[in-house]
Amino acid sequence: MKLVPRGGGEATAKESCGIVERRKMSLFKARDWWSTTLGDQEEFDQGCLCVADVDNSGTGQDKIIVGSYMGFLRVFSPHSVKARDGMQAEDLLLEVQLRDPVLEVQVGKFVSGTELLHLAVLHPRKLSVYAVSGTLGNVEHGNQYQIKLMYEHNLQRIACNMTHGPFGGVKGRDLICIQSMDGMLMFFEQESYAFGRYLPGFLLPGPLSYSSRTDSFITISSCRQVESYKYQVLAVATDTDTRRDVEQHKLGSGKRLVADWVLNIGEQALDIGIVAFNQTAYSVLILGERNFFCLKENGQIRFMKKLDYSPSCFLPYCSVSEGTINTLVGNHNNILLVYQDVTLKWAAQLPHIAVAVKVGNFQNLKGVIVTLSDSGHLQCSYFGTDPSLFQAPKIESREINYEELDVEMKELQKIIKEASKIQDILPKTEKEDDLTVIATVSPDLDTVSQAIDSEIGAEAVPSITVKIIIRSRLVVQKTKVSVCVQLPLAVTRDQFIFDSIEPGVPKAMTLSVFLKKNCSPAELEGSVVVSFSTPTGVPRVVLCKFRLPLRLVCLPAQPSKIANHKLTLDTNQPPANLAVLFPEFADYSNDEQTNVLGFQLIASGNVTLLASKTSQRYRIQSEQFEDLWLIIKELILRFEEYFRKQGNKDFTCSFSGPVPLQEYFELIDRHFELRLDAEKYEELLSERARQFRAIERRLLTRFKDKTPAPLQNLDTLLEGTYRQVIALADAVEENQRIQFQMFTKLRSATQLVVMLLGLWQKLNKDQIAILEATFLSPLQDTQELGWEEGVDAAVSHLLRTCLSKSSKEQALNLTSQLNMPKDTARLKKHITLLCDRLAKGGRLSLSAEINQQQPLVMPDFQLDHPAE
Repeated sequence: MKLVPRGGGEATAKESCGIVERRKMSLFKARDWWSTTLGDQEEFDQGCLCVADVDNSGTGQDKIIVGSYMGFLRVFSPHSVKARDGMQAEDLLLEVQLRDPVLEVQVGKFVSGTELLHLAVLHPRKLSVYAVSGTLGNVEHGNQYQIKLMYEHNLQRIACNMTHGPFGGVKGRDLICIQSMDGMLMFFEQESYAFGRYLPGFLLPGPLSYSSRTDSFITISSCRQVESYKYQVLAVATDTDTRRDVEQHKLGSGKRLVADWVLNIGEQALDIGIVAFNQTAYSVLILGERNFFCLKENGQIRFMKKLDYSPSCFLPYCSVSEGTINTLVGNHNNILLVYQDVTLKWAAQLPHIAVAVKVGNFQNLKGVIVTLSDSGHLQCSYFGTDPSLFQAPKIESREINYEELDVEMKELQKIIKEASKIQDILPKTEKEDDLTVIATVSPDLDTVSQAIDSEIGAEAVPSITVKIIIRSRLVVQKTKVSVCVQLPLAVTRDQFIFDSIEPGVPKAMTLSVFLKKNCSPAELEGSVVVSFSTPTGVPRVVLCKFRLPLRLVCLPAQPSKIANHKLTLDTNQPPANLAVLFPEFADYSNDEQTNVLGFQLIASGNVTLLASKTSQRYRIQSEQFEDLWLIIKELILRFEEYFRKQGNKDFTCSFSGPVPLQEYFELIDRHFELRLDAEKYEELLSERARQFRAIERRLLTRFKDKTPAPLQNLDTLLEGTYRQVIALADAVEENQRIQFQMFTKLRSATQLVVMLLGLWQKLNKDQIAILEATFLSPLQDTQELGWEEGVDAAVSHLLRTCLSKSSKEQALNLTSQLNMPKDTARLKKHITLLCDRLAKGGRLSLSAEINQQQPLVMPDFQLDHPAE
């Protein structure tokens, strides 16, 4: 059987295959010859599709048999129709609803005494074999088809899949093998049950296929290895789990089940195909999750192909070239690809993701491709392009104006040059977005707190409602809404999933945000990420951010005169009334010109804000350095909003310095000490665990000994070691909890230091973004890669590039590995150097041109090998 493209365009398609595979789309679509949609809200899978002459018509015309998980069984005989007409009623030969879900359908010689084809239907607890026959109709409605139950087997175990073939070399009939969910192979010799065997080392069922050439069964185990078992070995073997049943049935003792050959492929497989065509060497084809394998009959690899996409199904078929194998492979990008061995020959776009693919003959048309999606889209198609009868009219010849062409060429080159500077992945368009997301935060806190499992005391933890509205311009599918906030904040619900969203019909969702962990957050921002698929199947992502109010994590309090840490900010505008800036925290019983406010962080200490009555200065003070961050950031944001409403766009805020590095370094040291403690706890826990296992082995040896021996206090030692393991595990968990709190405090202090550096040196937004990327890595703080080594590497890079003093420093290379340092002295030294060089006139830039310029001359400071 050959798959031959119809019409023209073969050479062009082959030349475009590389582009097709790389872009995950195809200019060539599979031509729709016949298609239909099955049922409503039904589900289908790989084994639900079969193509064969199931009614034994003898005309060579195949029928399409489809079963669904809803229990429907349908038989189609497709006829080519115009696209606008769709499926005709006479194409559906038979439709019956069975009582149980249909897992798999196969056609073979399953009834004794005849070699006619019959239909085997696998249910979870039953195997049924039917005869499909048609009666010649006497009226215009055509022939009538019906099915007749020949026999059925009730299964003692839940079935997973099945295969059939002439097991043991029988002639003129097919036997059936069913694999259960618990790893048993059940063999049926047509109307009678033969025997059952357990697969050794079974955990989860995998694909199963029968090879008539070697009379063996090939499957993929949960160990990600291909295993082949001879039928004769299965017939005489006896598993330990079934030996009692064998003795009861007096079938005699057998041999242990051993695989004929085993090959580790290192990944889970989706399907197995056997190739035994006349012009092709016998091969076993396996479709993995990331690779495509071709094996010899002894299990050796003939060739393999690494796939750069996620496959969904495949089908091997004979090749037009001798000695090669052609394979159809469908993927999750709605593309069907044709490979000749490992060479891509054709690629075509499908209207759906195919979970099953077959090839059949319909109306004397050979090689029609039949595909089925998981939602029931059934299509018969062919490759190639339809010939076009349109001929372009001749255009009038005209003289070429070379001057106009030169002007037009210059304009186009200018546009191309401007477009090449844009780094956006997707081009910006002025048209309305396909989907818009709006996140609105309620102005007031929830009357009844929605906090769940909060670790903060017995008091009611405040929460606030966030309303999300999604509007779509088109019909979008597979929409997933994810709401993200940084710990210690949490949400009552973080995901919403919609099958589809109709245009013009908004979707509204509500959730609440609250403080869950017992520490103050470093950020009061959240984000809504919406992923969806357009009607053409293109995945898209939309991001929307929202800001939470300070009142969620802070309460009004009395100002405090006691403070260990104080910072003073200057502005260029007249003093602002704090009661106007912070109306929800103001005490209206005092004078209207309130110049002192107190803030009580729910999970931390007090912060006091003072405003000078005569100057434009503001002082923020607190007992803990990291608590200053949220209040200072909120103060600057409210300043900007306040003066913007007054029409004043020249507002600036400054900090006279110096940056409080000593307080910042204390937090770094405390965080690093907790990381060292975590290492010690893990080493002790590993040591006690090894000791516990050693005592267990010795006790087990004593208990198994036929001559009892004294335990010699091994039981007491085991109990003591167990208590130590539990105590160390609790210590590890407690250290992790404290380390998370300290890392959150460190992030707050880091953001405060970055802001103060920007105000101190009057850095622009780009320079502040470089500092934030240097100190605030998005990576999680772990033992393998902690905050200290990551920041040290980033700061060292700045010191040897844009902030370098000499060409010698630029020549230093960073180490290729980031290891946990012995102490924080080197990191603190580099941060101090960074601040000093910014104070001496250094400027932050990632531009290669600026970095290659002559380094700044700054005396009295020498970088001591930042990359060491």
